[in-house]
Amino acid sequence: MSTAFEPSLSASLSRQTMVPPAGSSVADTLPNINFGFDDLRDRMAKFTAKFDAFIEHGRKRVLEERNQFRMNVAELQEDQRMKKRDIEIIHMKTSTHQQNIEKEEAETREMEAAINSFATQRDNHIAKRDALKAQIAQTQAEIDARLASQRSHAQQQEAQSRFNVPELDFWITNLCLKIEGAGHDDRLKFVYTHIDEKDWEREAWFELVTSSRDYDVKHCRPKLEREKVERVLDRVNESRELVVLLKGMRELFVEAMKS
Repeated sequence: MSTAFEPSLSASLSRQTMVPPAGSSVADTLPNINFGFDDLRDRMAKFTAKFDAFIEHGRKRVLEERNQFRMNVAELQEDQRMKKRDIEIIHMKTSTHQQNIEKEEAETREMEAAINSFATQRDNHIAKRDALKAQIAQTQAEIDARLASQRSHAQQQEAQSRFNVPELDFWITNLCLKIEGAGHDDRLKFVYTHIDEKDWEREAWFELVTSSRDYDVKHCRPKLEREKVERVLDRVNESRELVVLLKGMRELFVEAMKS
């Protein structure tokens, strides 16, 4: 079931009232609306100027802050670089200091080792010095004893030589013997001739050591057997007669020449 739209009475009345009276235009019937465009334009212009000033101020501030930030970053980077360099310098100084400490410790150890070595050498030298002093004292005592023995022996020889000079001359002549110095104060050299039948001028000799109480033969030419020389020396030291030595050594030389 359909119904038709019927405008209400108010709407009809409104349309009746909006109908312009006779003799006037529609524009005259429109309400007078004043929006204040000039004022709005001024306000908009002022707002735009303020907004532009705000934007410009903000842009400058942003630029200043960005420049300041860049400067701060650059300063921080420079500080960081300087601190890094300082750290490297400190590391280098620390390394150098550590090396110096190690070097000084090594030198200290070497010096301590050298001191210990010198102390040991000093102790050894002191011990050697004491031993040498004792040895020198002992040697001096032996020298004094030998000198006393030599003086006594020399006195005995001098006393005996007073009576044996004619006898010694006799044996020198008969044994074809001559007595020479042997280059030492305590040695005599006895030289024989007329030993070799083929060469009467050929010499044989021996050196007699007189530094001790017992006689001793050090060198002889021609070479003799030591055992035979020792037997002759035993007889001489037992009898204390020099002629025994002179005759015994001549016999040994004659025997050696013949062999």
